[in-house]
Amino acid sequence: METVINKPDAGSSFRRVFRKAIRWILTFLLVILAGIFYWKYFYTYSDGYRAGLLQKFSHKGSIFKTYEGEMILSSISTTRDVPIASEKFQFTVTNKNIIREFDTLQGSMVIVHYRQKNSAVFWRGDSPYLVDSVKLKR
Repeated sequence: METVINKPDAGSSFRRVFRKAIRWILTFLLVILAGIFYWKYFYTYSDGYRAGLLQKFSHKGSIFKTYEGEMILSSISTTRDVPIASEKFQFTVTNKNIIREFDTLQGSMVIVHYRQKNSAVFWRGDSPYLVDSVKLKR
């Protein structure tokens, strides 16, 4: 009786190497896409403080309800604390513990601490500026 040894042909070894290369490329692309997604939506680009007149604070959204606010930042103020030469600062509040404070401080001069993301995510609000604390300006 004769024994036949199957030799791997060149086609099957090429397919095996090709599949392995495709898996490595897909894994690499997935890691790159995850990194880009993190950088675009969750990486904190900057953080700091802004001071101004809290003009608007509302709870809005069709599917995902978020708390959105608007402050008037002024470069010049008068003796009556009326902002002149103003710029608007729109922000989102993610900390549920400070929502009551914002409701009671509308129309007041406040200082907020914010974290700026590179872009906004629809379930987190309309603005890339996420406010996490507020205090009354004296």
